[in-house]
Amino acid sequence: MRASLRASLTAALKARDRVAITALRSALAAIDNAEAVPAERSPTTGSEHVAGASVGVGATEAQRRDLTEADLRSIVENEVRERTAAAADYSARGLHDTATQLRAEAEVLRHHLDA
Repeated sequence: MRASLRASLTAALKARDRVAITALRSALAAIDNAEAVPAERSPTTGSEHVAGASVGVGATEAQRRDLTEADLRSIVENEVRERTAAAADYSARGLHDTATQLRAEAEVLRHHLDA
């Protein structure tokens, strides 16, 4: 699913499709955030020049969680749900242009769930 989202983002960037770009970037960012692992304390240098600097091979590499396809699908479903709920709120407030944009973004992401 991630590869499909990235490929669609590339196509949307080339087509300058702002709605698709916004939706796809948001979904990919949500996936990246879900992969993040809380940082643990790592050894520090004790250098007076670089306070709290990490030392050792790979000290600057961030650990990532491995997400399953089900996890990815759940994240994208949540993005669709959030946009749909927000669109309903905006529509109730009379902000129909914003609601229409959010519904269009949800549809872009829904396309990836159906595929």
